[in-house]
Amino acid sequence: MKTSRCCEHCEGPMPLTARRHARFCEPRCRAAAARRRRTVPAELTRRPRWIRHTARKVPLTIGGATASSTDPSTWSRHSEAAASSKGAGLGFVLDGDGVVCLDLDHCLDEHGEPAGWARTILDAAGPTWVEVSRSGDGLHLWGYGTLPHGRRITVGGGGSVELYGTGRYIAVTGRTFGDTPQRLGELQHVIDSLL
Repeated sequence: MKTSRCCEHCEGPMPLTARRHARFCEPRCRAAAARRRRTVPAELTRRPRWIRHTARKVPLTIGGATASSTDPSTWSRHSEAAASSKGAGLGFVLDGDGVVCLDLDHCLDEHGEPAGWARTILDAAGPTWVEVSRSGDGLHLWGYGTLPHGRRITVGGGGSVELYGTGRYIAVTGRTFGDTPQRLGELQHVIDSLL
């Protein structure tokens, strides 16, 4: 029996023995696709503000102790946090240095397409790194801006956006959304329009 399915990475034909839910023709393509999707911008990885977190989003040090989003002694370099097996994932601490994150809650449908309100924000943001959140149905827009206090905003169309710039950590998946660039763009105009 012939298959008409294609590998999601190389677009070559899937092997006849591939399982029905398989997405890649071989391990090499699966690894290459994961590397491409899971690229955190250097503007974040070079800052020593990384932690681990539990499944319930409790911040942890790389050794497994409780961390704090306001205590730099509990933060680590990206390479150290990524190598740690403590907790359920990585987190990046926002400390007011101009890096901000806009968290678009529950904005992706079952096909990974953004709701209209989220698409409006994505279009306004322009070229900046966007990742799929841990839930799989939200997005994090990372960029530069000034935001002295976190805010939660309800937008038209039933959407909810959380804006953070200091005193918080964001769970980082590294799952790049679409073809957004692996760099941070200017988001102040988006922040101003939402506030």
